[in-house]
Amino acid sequence: MPARTIGVTGAASGVGLALARRLVSRAGRTGEPGHSELSVVALDATRGDLDGVTWRIVELTDPGLVRRLEGCHVLVHPLASMDPDLDPQRRRDLLVRGTQTVLTSAAAAGVARVVLTTSAMVYGALPDNPVPLPEDAPLRAVPDGGLLGDLLEIERLAARAPLAHPGLQVTVLRPAALVGPGVDTVLTRHFEAPRLLVVRDARPCWQFCHVEDLASALELAALEQVTGVLAVGSPGWLEQEEVERISGMRRVELPAALAFGTAERLHRLGLIPAPASDLQYVVHPWVVRCDRLEQLSWQASFDNATALGVLLDEVEGRHALAARRLGRRDAAGLGAAGAAVAVVGTAALVRRARRQRRAGG
Repeated sequence: MPARTIGVTGAASGVGLALARRLVSRAGRTGEPGHSELSVVALDATRGDLDGVTWRIVELTDPGLVRRLEGCHVLVHPLASMDPDLDPQRRRDLLVRGTQTVLTSAAAAGVARVVLTTSAMVYGALPDNPVPLPEDAPLRAVPDGGLLGDLLEIERLAARAPLAHPGLQVTVLRPAALVGPGVDTVLTRHFEAPRLLVVRDARPCWQFCHVEDLASALELAALEQVTGVLAVGSPGWLEQEEVERISGMRRVELPAALAFGTAERLHRLGLIPAPASDLQYVVHPWVVRCDRLEQLSWQASFDNATALGVLLDEVEGRHALAARRLGRRDAAGLGAAGAAVAVVGTAALVRRARRQRRAGG
């Protein structure tokens, strides 16, 4: 196999760092039979703590990125951030504008293939979803002005790129709910609540993807001549009862109208970061099959139960309600009162926000 250079964006932390480490380890084995010569270019706004790579410092939204991609055959661009507290415009710049810059710069620099990540959330979480969803299932998620809209826009950019830039190939990985060190999302914060919210008559199905498994899938996608869409996740799924048994958490069950209506009201008032549509992802199934990766002999190292355990360890000591991170004083009250009082207490938050608005007006 010929020599190749793989660029990795966001290589100073998170999934980018995990991937860069794997590639450096592989590069160290290039002298072994069957291993081609491999070099790694690490791209980020700051230098990370990783040797064995060529660091190129650059903002990924900077059009000057094209000069930093010199010599790269493949460019891997993991998702920048799904932090619920990130300013929406800043997140949109990082995700959408960043992806647009990466694709345009890669084409101009002569990169042969770009590997992107979005999320299996783009399939949509719907009560009539088959369990599991095939990778070629239609994207039925509805843009909501939040993270989901950004993810769908990245999907649109990925589909359009080979047409806008002939010769550029694009691979897109869609991981299930991410867990692991440093992962902070609306879905991980669901497990920071005092109880697990369950909507009456719904059937939640939980599938996770550990960051190390996503990194191994990205490594395979970077090395193999594979294009199109690949779903990534632990095999199978957990039913709600299994999640409750493993976590030791109890549920609070609400009618759909109350759960979604309250979430929408709190988001509209700016009291919680996630729009009500994100609640669909803890209510309805969006489990995916990983057929294409498995055909390439990829296997997840973490099953869903183990991945859930990692998530529970990561969120221990944190407290959130409807993805809103709470301080110690709030958390103490919620811990004592339980989730039922927390849900009812949202009415008090709404009244307080209205009073503040009237006072400010």
